[in-house]
Amino acid sequence: MRRQLTKLLRGYGGPYKMKVLTAKTFDERFLPKMLGRAKVEKSVVFREVAKIIRDVKERGDRALVDYTRKFDCANFSEEKLRVSEREIKNAYKKLKKKEINALRKAAENIRTFHKEQIGRKEWSITTVEGVKVGQLIRPLSSIGVYAPGGKAAYPSSALMCTIPAKIAGVEKIVVCSPPKSDGEIAPAVLVAADIGGATEIYRIGGAQAVAALAYGTETVPKVEKIVGPGNIYVTAAKLLVSMEVAVDLPAGPTELLIIADESVDPGIVACDIIAQAEHDVKALTIALATSESLAYRIEKEMRRQLKTLPKRSIARKSIRNNCFIVITEDLESAIRYANLIAPEHLEILTEKPHDLLDKLRNAGAVFIGRHSAVAFGDYSAGINHVLPTGGYARTFSGLSVWSFLKTINFLECDATGYQNLKDITVTLAKLEGFDGHAKSVLSRGNGNGK
Repeated sequence: MRRQLTKLLRGYGGPYKMKVLTAKTFDERFLPKMLGRAKVEKSVVFREVAKIIRDVKERGDRALVDYTRKFDCANFSEEKLRVSEREIKNAYKKLKKKEINALRKAAENIRTFHKEQIGRKEWSITTVEGVKVGQLIRPLSSIGVYAPGGKAAYPSSALMCTIPAKIAGVEKIVVCSPPKSDGEIAPAVLVAADIGGATEIYRIGGAQAVAALAYGTETVPKVEKIVGPGNIYVTAAKLLVSMEVAVDLPAGPTELLIIADESVDPGIVACDIIAQAEHDVKALTIALATSESLAYRIEKEMRRQLKTLPKRSIARKSIRNNCFIVITEDLESAIRYANLIAPEHLEILTEKPHDLLDKLRNAGAVFIGRHSAVAFGDYSAGINHVLPTGGYARTFSGLSVWSFLKTINFLECDATGYQNLKDITVTLAKLEGFDGHAKSVLSRGNGNGK
């Protein structure tokens, strides 16, 4: 099978060059690096983050204030750490009615989707006569949500993290978000956190926020799990504290892979690639096209659309470094690439998209058909946008209600059940050399442990 890869090698602002590669060359030169994209640059980042974590553990609130002054707001004080109820109410006044309604409607859709995930909360069956086994399902008591903020505010992330936790039954939902240079959290983030069910909100960000949630300070409570997207420092901090507190899925720069055939408008493909590319210079965007003609039409559309994009600097850098247009022989090879790369977002823009679903194994979320924009998943459709990146979609799922629940197995035997299990249990215990286990079973039969 012959396949070719088109790699965008230069930015769209200057000389433009396209390099066509065979599949063999792509596999040798690009695929290994792509499959290892989850690696964090440990040497420098981890040392810096470890120092911040130790400092927060030792100095608590004072360390939080110092780091917030250093990275976010020069005039920050300890009294500003926690956001008051009055400040949350005032945040509503700073948003347009249309914006508040949009947040509430998005929240409603997110609740509807996540409520369906719960299913049965507890169950039991009889494995043999007299033996009842099952599971109890209980929520975590407290969780911490990292909501990115500062220069760019993401109220949608606050909704995506707080709502499933609330549905799961978590009692304490602590939100941390970095303040802007004026010392305030973006009003939209405060409103979204409030709508989602946050019980406490703090003006802290970065690795110091993760450390505060993991170990607690005089003001910030220690939680049982930390969730939410963040930059490389937040991700590194979550990895470093993961032996002390549970954390969610690995998250890195955004990713999009599109499978497209001749039935699709190349302008849609180009637009979706640019939409993800404007997130981050490290964003990974890939289009798998079933013909050379389609691939070049997509490329042409990307050049045209980038010229009119208001903030195109980030998108250009991202496309120059991490954008690929792959000419695949057929849809079978396209879905194989998709399963191998395991992207955060997968779009299927083909004439018969459902034909590929049964063959799909690895993706954070899949968007089916030309009307299913990734942006709907990011904001308003109801599905969660906190998804695994870096190839972790092979083994991790996106954030859900189950991210905030735990199962407790239970066993209940009556006298008949005891008799049915006694002999095989004693035999297996002695087989493994655990005579005490065997005696613990036999003691229930004769009452003396002999």
